[in-house]
Amino acid sequence: MTALSADCGPVSGPQSAVPLLAADVVGRRREIELLLAGLDCGAHVVLEGPPGTGKTTLLRAVAEAGGSPFVFVEGNAELTPARLVGQFDPSRVLAEGYVPETFVDGPLIEALRTGGLLYVEEVNRIPEETLNVLITVMSEAELHVPRLGRVRAADGFRLVAAMNPFDAVGTARISSAIYDRVCRIVMGYQSQAEESDIVARRGPSVPAEWRDQVVDLVRRTREHADVRVGSSVRGAIDVVRLAVSLARIRGGSATDWRIGHDAAMAALSGRIGLHESSGRTAESVIDELYVAVFGTESPPQDSESGDPPGEA
Repeated sequence: MTALSADCGPVSGPQSAVPLLAADVVGRRREIELLLAGLDCGAHVVLEGPPGTGKTTLLRAVAEAGGSPFVFVEGNAELTPARLVGQFDPSRVLAEGYVPETFVDGPLIEALRTGGLLYVEEVNRIPEETLNVLITVMSEAELHVPRLGRVRAADGFRLVAAMNPFDAVGTARISSAIYDRVCRIVMGYQSQAEESDIVARRGPSVPAEWRDQVVDLVRRTREHADVRVGSSVRGAIDVVRLAVSLARIRGGSATDWRIGHDAAMAALSGRIGLHESSGRTAESVIDELYVAVFGTESPPQDSESGDPPGEA
């Protein structure tokens, strides 16, 4: 990063970047300051928090503000050391041999050479042998690749990893060797007002009061007794988007009870995880919460008198 220094010490760049970043990344001024400070003093960082709390958005904004290359890696069980580091092209090796020109850089080598930010998402899903490669790089600021040689980290190289500490499916416990080499920033959910602001920025225009109710609905999924994992603010964004499109198709309003209910079912039922002992369906929980926020559906009105059908 052009504004960041290799050693801890005061510099002018990070301070001036905070207000601009805080305007773009809603409700994350403290996390922005901590991340900038960590990168400024040469530290590697782990961002911990549930999905939809803005970890990737935050880091992309910081990288763009500093003019640093941004290298993204999706963490999963298939991320082998060869996929992370890179490998020699077999067809070219047959013709040219093991020379630097026949090596295809992986994301780690790319970030090392360019002095970029290597962002590893879902780091706790990565196999242990791949994590060991990252430990070596964090410790030595270089990597030795067989037949290629030593690749040193260019100025500005940083590793930032993200993880959801509440997801236990297909994940591994991060060892103390990782935590001993990083600074840890915990990112929880934003406030209701901040999440409503995010929905307003990323979703279509809708009445503010109804949008706030949608956000309230989504936040309630995180507190329900039968729900193990609730929805992030992405669920609220999708409810609003779906409702607006559904209203256009049905010739109604996004704020109509039935349109909002159908949109909430589609957007949220797959986003929540229930406790195995609950015995309920996701749809029943969403329906319960929807009624708690929006009330029950009003009976249809008689087209001529305005009274419910059957009334004089």
